[in-house]
Amino acid sequence: MVCSKIAIGFFIGPVWLKEPKGSHRKEGSRKMSKYSMVCAGIDVGKHKLDVACGGRSERLQVDNTADGHRKLSAWLGRQRVKRVGVEATGGYEQAMVVQLRHAGFEVIVFQPAQVRAYARFHLQLAKNDKIDAALIAACTSDTKKVFAPPDPRLAPWAQRLSFIDQITEDIVRLKTRCESCRDERIRRYWREDIARLKKLQKSELKALVAEIRQHRDLAERLDLIASVDGIGLPTAVVILVRMPEIGRISREQVAALAGLAPFDADSGQQHGARHIKGGRARLRRSLYAAALPAALRWNTRLIPLYRRLMAAGKEHKAALIACARKLLIYANTVVERGTPWVREQASLRP
Repeated sequence: MVCSKIAIGFFIGPVWLKEPKGSHRKEGSRKMSKYSMVCAGIDVGKHKLDVACGGRSERLQVDNTADGHRKLSAWLGRQRVKRVGVEATGGYEQAMVVQLRHAGFEVIVFQPAQVRAYARFHLQLAKNDKIDAALIAACTSDTKKVFAPPDPRLAPWAQRLSFIDQITEDIVRLKTRCESCRDERIRRYWREDIARLKKLQKSELKALVAEIRQHRDLAERLDLIASVDGIGLPTAVVILVRMPEIGRISREQVAALAGLAPFDADSGQQHGARHIKGGRARLRRSLYAAALPAALRWNTRLIPLYRRLMAAGKEHKAALIACARKLLIYANTVVERGTPWVREQASLRP
């Protein structure tokens, strides 16, 4: 009889456990790998949480409340779950993630695009809360690299920063209304509102900086970032809070996370224009706003870079994006080295 070589395996949940090579020839040598991490996936809703364990039929639905989070932790413990996957859902997942990490679970927060791409890869078209929970569980078990969770001290400050950003956006809208309004009484009302919002913006930022400086390690990191020419204290706060990985990852990674890394768009003989995509929008906007004065006046390394890019035919916006990327890389470098920025005396002649 002619036998072809066949890979024999057993599917246990999300993990394939293969028999050792040659096990089909020798009796008594059926040792298998014992590694099988139990993973769970959670579909987050505003009011409910749907939970599934990878490779199992057990399901759970609890309220998205503090009491529901405690029930969830107890249930996951009984199921011997070690790793939990959650899809970011407009902030409705944040309290639950804090509770699970405090209970000792390894939690991965996926972006919605990651989960959808995983579903498309597996040709899964059906969608409901239970299916999504099982999908997230499978995606969690297939994740090879898990990053350390962000500093828990930064999460409430990120919400404070969002509040300050929203105040800034309101000020811009009111200024636009003032410019187009011809009624002096209405314009006076809006100017008073602008003054009130500016005062609130300044006091909120001052209080936030004071809270950060109560933590010695974060205060030192903030001062290192702010030492870079062109990065003022408000921008330094944004980098510190919205980029917890600062100083611990490479320059390529830090640019990609901020959405400032140019990606290729080539295929065969076609060479498309490189462009930025994705990333952390609020962080990117702050860096872009800081790049203009830095590239025109404050940073002696960025000024010649900006001029060189413009002379090469780059658009103004593309040149500023390159300068914003450099600013973030400089901040990452000074934090990594633990030494403040050293200004260089560069020739600024055109």
